[in-house]
Amino acid sequence: MNSEARQILEAVRGGAMTVDDALLKLKTEPFEDIGYAKVDLHRKVRQGAPEVIYGAGKTPDQIAGIIETMGRNGQGRVLITRLSPEAAALVAERQTLDYHPEARVGVVGGFPEPDGIGRIVVATGGTSDIPVAEEAALTAEIMGNEVVRLYDVGVAGLHRLLAHKEEIMSASVIVAIAGMEGALASVIGGLADCPVIAVPTSVGYGAAFHGLSALLSMLNSCASGVSVVNIDNGFGAGYLAGMINHMEAKG
Repeated sequence: MNSEARQILEAVRGGAMTVDDALLKLKTEPFEDIGYAKVDLHRKVRQGAPEVIYGAGKTPDQIAGIIETMGRNGQGRVLITRLSPEAAALVAERQTLDYHPEARVGVVGGFPEPDGIGRIVVATGGTSDIPVAEEAALTAEIMGNEVVRLYDVGVAGLHRLLAHKEEIMSASVIVAIAGMEGALASVIGGLADCPVIAVPTSVGYGAAFHGLSALLSMLNSCASGVSVVNIDNGFGAGYLAGMINHMEAKG
């Protein structure tokens, strides 16, 4: 994935930026201490994507303060995850916020044009998995990826998934999201020729153990190329998918 540091160096080589301007960008303070948070201002330089705000447990004032700190330091596009509707309403009084209630995701600064090497498919076993899937999809989109959503294509009706073989086979990364027994990831892993990121969800009856059953099923998948993130961690899956979709050979 192209980091901001690489883009700065390419700009210097191409004459679009002076050495002094590049040095100034790279010398920017690595973080800003605002008391309740140390905002990582070099995350985008190191990893190609700015710091993401985890909204749960933070007050609206804290969230708004972190957003303002990032904006003041040139990071105008911000993703906030696990943001409650009540907190979103208060943050929106201080920031222009695009809030997605189903995913509990807030976006400041809009979405970029996709520039990944291919498309990311986000698939769910059932409709109940969509909130986690939307967190994954929105995370991937704010990282500059084209996302195709395939919802409610679980193994209880396998023909629904097989009707989308073209999307599955043409994807560069697939995020497979399911609760209950979590079988969707193995099925997709046996069809696709790209990395599959499995996300167990806490959807299911008692013996599903709030997603533990799906987690163990996905970890024990016999399909090659399947990796697993934590229960309900749509953000982690979307972020990893976005990184994979921006990979290039390193000389």
